[in-house]
Amino acid sequence: MTNTPANDRWFQHRAEELIHMEQLKRVELFNGRAAMLGIVIGILTEAITGSGIAHQIGLGALVDGYAACRTQFLPFCF
Repeated sequence: MTNTPANDRWFQHRAEELIHMEQLKRVELFNGRAAMLGIVIGILTEAITGSGIAHQIGLGALVDGYAACRTQFLPFCF
């Protein structure tokens, strides 16, 4: 097998793809771990404070409004 310029370009392109895939695997692994840690911290904070995750991040009014619409008829509920 001879090393032609086209063959060299193919090997270089394939090496770049493999490096890119390895970087993506590491990034996705980190993202997954960070998400799991965030959920665990949210659940622990909910257990300690008694307020839900939505209330902790400032979306409590939306959750409360949805609960009110589900339990009673309000004119602004769709």
